[in-house]
Amino acid sequence: MKIALVTAIAAFALDEDLAPLQQALNRAGIDAPILAWDDPSVSWARFDAVLLRSPWDYSERLPEFLAWAEQISTQTNLLNPLDVIRRNTDKHYLADLDKVGVPVVPSRFAEPGEDAPAAMRHFLETFPDAVEFVVKPAIGAGSRDAQRYGREQGVDAARHVARLLDAGRSVLLQPYLTSVDEAGETALMFFDGVFSHAIRKGPLLQRDEGPTRALFAPEKISARTPGADELAVAKAALAALPGGPLAYARVDLVRAADGSPVLLELELTEPSLFFPYSDGSADRFAAALARRLELQFG
Repeated sequence: MKIALVTAIAAFALDEDLAPLQQALNRAGIDAPILAWDDPSVSWARFDAVLLRSPWDYSERLPEFLAWAEQISTQTNLLNPLDVIRRNTDKHYLADLDKVGVPVVPSRFAEPGEDAPAAMRHFLETFPDAVEFVVKPAIGAGSRDAQRYGREQGVDAARHVARLLDAGRSVLLQPYLTSVDEAGETALMFFDGVFSHAIRKGPLLQRDEGPTRALFAPEKISARTPGADELAVAKAALAALPGGPLAYARVDLVRAADGSPVLLELELTEPSLFFPYSDGSADRFAAALARRLELQFG
C-alpha cells in the first residue's frame, strides 16, 4: 500500500510528526512519501490514500485548498474525508456542537457586513464577567490573527474585528478562560475513534502581544494524562459528528471557571499529533491506518 503524507511547501521543515509517522508506516509495510498539497507535479491518483498532515497554509488559501481536496477525493481515499474537512475548516462548527449539548467555550460570531464596534459592544454586554477575551478569525490556524485583549482594550479589539470583517472574514469572539494561564490546554489524540495519548499545551496568547506572522505560534508542549472528565467530553464531541470514527482527531480542551472541561477546538483537518511525546503513538496510528485500508481494499 501507498499513503501520501501531505504537507505544504512552506511547512516541509516544520512538522515534527512527519518523520516518526513515515518511519512507523514503513515498519508496517506501507510506502509513505512526504509531498506538498501545492506541488502541481504530484500524481495523487497513484496512492491508496492521501493523508492530510501539515497543509498549514490552508486558511490563507482556503478556496484553492478545498478545490484541491475535492479533486483528490475523486481520485483516491482522502483522510479525513472531504465533508469533514469542509466543516472543520470553519469554526462555526463550535456553534453546531453547542446546539447538540457538547460543552464548548462560550463563543459569539461577527459576520462580514456587521458593524465592528457594535459587535464588540454586544459581546462585552453578553459577557459582563469576561475580564479578558480573544478575537480570532473563524477560518484560521496556528493562532494566526488571534489576539488576547482586556475589557479596557475594547477599542483596539474592535479595530481588529473591523480589519477581519473588512477582509471578508467571519470573526470568533470568546471570553478568555484564565485557567489556561496555569493549567494550559489538554489536547487528546484519537485514532479510528480510540484514544491514544494526550499532551499539555502552555498558554499561547499573551496580553499586548500581536498576532503571530508565522505559520503557527510557538508552543510549550509536555505529555499529560487526561482526567476522566476530559476523556468524557472529548468522546462526546466526537460522538456528535456524523458518520463513523475518523482516521484521526485531536480534541483541544480547557477548563471553565467551575473547573469543568470545555471544548476549545476540534481539530480534524491538519492537527499536530505530537508523536514525540508518547512512545509508540506513531506506530498506533500507522496500525490504525493499515487496518482501515485493509478493510476498504481487502
